[in-house]
Amino acid sequence: MKVLVTGADGFVARNLIVHLGERKDVEIVPFTRQHDLSALESLVRDADFVFHLAGVNRPKDPAEFRSGNADLTRVLCAAISQCGRKVPVLYTSSTQAELDNAYGVSKRGAEQALLALSEGSGSPVHLFRLPNVFGKWARPNYNSAVATFCHNIARDLPIQINDPAARICLVYIDDVVRSFVDVMDGRSGGSGFAEVQPQYGITVGELADQLYAFRDSRKSLVTEAVGTGLTRALYSTYLSYLPPERFTYEVPKYGDARGVFVEMLKTRDSGQFSFFTAHPGVTRGGHYHHSKTEKFLVIKGKACFRFRQVVTGEFYELFTNGERPEIVETVPGWTHDITNVGDDEMVVMLWANEIFDRARPDTYARPVGTAA
Repeated sequence: MKVLVTGADGFVARNLIVHLGERKDVEIVPFTRQHDLSALESLVRDADFVFHLAGVNRPKDPAEFRSGNADLTRVLCAAISQCGRKVPVLYTSSTQAELDNAYGVSKRGAEQALLALSEGSGSPVHLFRLPNVFGKWARPNYNSAVATFCHNIARDLPIQINDPAARICLVYIDDVVRSFVDVMDGRSGGSGFAEVQPQYGITVGELADQLYAFRDSRKSLVTEAVGTGLTRALYSTYLSYLPPERFTYEVPKYGDARGVFVEMLKTRDSGQFSFFTAHPGVTRGGHYHHSKTEKFLVIKGKACFRFRQVVTGEFYELFTNGERPEIVETVPGWTHDITNVGDDEMVVMLWANEIFDRARPDTYARPVGTAA
C-alpha cells in the first residue's frame, strides 16, 4: 500500500517512517515544507492511506497557525475529495484544540475540515488530540520539555524550571506509532476521535529528578527501574540524547595478585552484576552467606567450584568451563570457593541478589577444605 505522510521531516513522522520502513508491504510517500501545496493532488491520487502529521506550533508570525494547520488541511481535504476515492486520513491534532488560543483554534479548524470530508465523501478520518509527545528525535529547546531536559542533562547543562509542581501529560512516541499503525492496519475502532494509551502524568520537578537519576546512575551504578512504564520510556529517551562521546563510561576495577573484580550494574531490589578474573591456579571465595545468594557463569576458562555445608560438613565439588553456558548457584549455609583449574585466565560473570553492604556484608570467611 502507498502511504502518504505529510510533515515527513517532523519528530512524529520520523519515528513513524522508520517503523513503516521495516515493512515490505508499505511504500512511503513523503510530503514536507519543501513541496508545493499543488503537489498534494497528485500525491493523494495514488495514496491508500494518509498520515497527516504536518502542522505549525512555534511560528514567527501567529498567522502561520492558520495557514500551516487549518488551511493546509483544507487543501488536503480538497485533494482527497477530487480524487474520487475514500482515502483514510489520520490527523495529529492537539489537546489544545479544546482551547481558544491561536494554536488551538487552528487545530480545531483542521479537525472540522476533516470531519466535513468524512461526512461528504465517506473517507474515514481518525483524529488524535495528542498531549505532550516525547521520545527520540524530538527537537530540544523547541516544543518539548522532555527533549530539552534530556539534551541539557545529558551534557551537564543547566535546565530552567519555573514551577516544579506543574503537572504535564505525556505519551511516548513508540506508543503513538503503535496506535497509528493499528489504525492503518484496521486493528483499531471506527473513524472519529481517538486516544493514544497509556498516558502518563508527572510534575516538571519529578521529571527533572528522574532524568538526573539516570545521569547519576553512571557513578553510583544503581539503575532505576527501567523495564516498564514511564521510567522505561524516559530512560530510552534520555539515552537517545547522549552525544556519541558519552556513549561509554568507566566503572571501578579492583585488582590484586589473584586477578580483577569489576562491578557493572546495581539495582535497588534485584541485586547487582559484576565480573571477575582469576589467574591459573588461583582460588577465590572461601566464605558463606546466611541469606545472600549468587549466580556464577564462567565465560572463559575452566573452573572448579567446591561447597561445604557449614553445620553437617557435607562436601560437594563440580567442574565447568566457558564452553558450556552453565550457571552455578551458591546456596545459603554452604561455604564455597572457585578455582581456576585451566592454563589460561578465567573470566566469570557474577550476579548477587542484593547490593553489597559493607555494614552488613553477610559474608563470613570459612575455608572449604578438601574432600574427606
